[in-house]
Amino acid sequence: MNTIHKSISKFLVSLTLLGGLAAINQPAKADTITGESGNVRAEISFEKPEEFQYKNVRLRIKRAGKTVLNQNLPQESEYDRPIGGLFTDKLPVLDLDGNKEPEVMADFFTGGAHCCTYSLIYRYNSKSQQYQKIRHDWGNGGYQLKDLDKDGRPEFISRDDRFAYAFTSYAASGYPIQIWQYRQGKMIDVTRRYPKEVASHAAEVWKNYTEIQQQGEDEGKGFLAAYLADKYLLGQGQDGWRRVQQAYKKSDRNQYFAELRKFLRETGYTRSGGK
Repeated sequence: MNTIHKSISKFLVSLTLLGGLAAINQPAKADTITGESGNVRAEISFEKPEEFQYKNVRLRIKRAGKTVLNQNLPQESEYDRPIGGLFTDKLPVLDLDGNKEPEVMADFFTGGAHCCTYSLIYRYNSKSQQYQKIRHDWGNGGYQLKDLDKDGRPEFISRDDRFAYAFTSYAASGYPIQIWQYRQGKMIDVTRRYPKEVASHAAEVWKNYTEIQQQGEDEGKGFLAAYLADKYLLGQGQDGWRRVQQAYKKSDRNQYFAELRKFLRETGYTRSGGK
């Protein structure tokens, strides 16, 4: 299985997530995480009575020196670790939607061998002069912030974590790319607007599949599923099916293809009855 894990690592590197996941697994040393942008300063404080235990996690946001939010953060359990941002030891305070008002992001890692991260995003309402929040779950994969179209508003590059365990073990699962934007207090899936990134990701998934096949260590169902989902995002579903059907010749191919069609339909990649 060493080759599978090597291929999985390459797959994650394509999303540049490994650096963030490695940082997550480092022990927390400080009891505060801070960040600022312009006149907005945010701080997360917490107590760590025992290893891997985080209590009284509190967010304070100041505007021009005045505290406008000071409240405990909603953790699912006391083992949800506040990590600031996935790729920095600072609390992300940045303009996500281009309205010249920085949002505050609080990321958490729930612990475990390969799970999970989620973000609390706080947006300032100038009318009520209060902050409103949403939560977005990233699953096992995390995210990378990158301004793909150079418009000054970053995109969240992640993966569709619903594919974990869908057709094989976690280690052998593949994942289609997902790209999100934060707009006016909501997260919007905009993956189909970025065909260049999707095509590059599909090519990387197929490369991982062929490397696994050369070693004969796995059937490759997970990577074929992810590849086909990427192809649907590109509007190339028929070509994707042709390639998948040529590649997978195992005795359970009819059952696998039926399950794959159903799964892609249920997850929104295809329409009812379509290939």
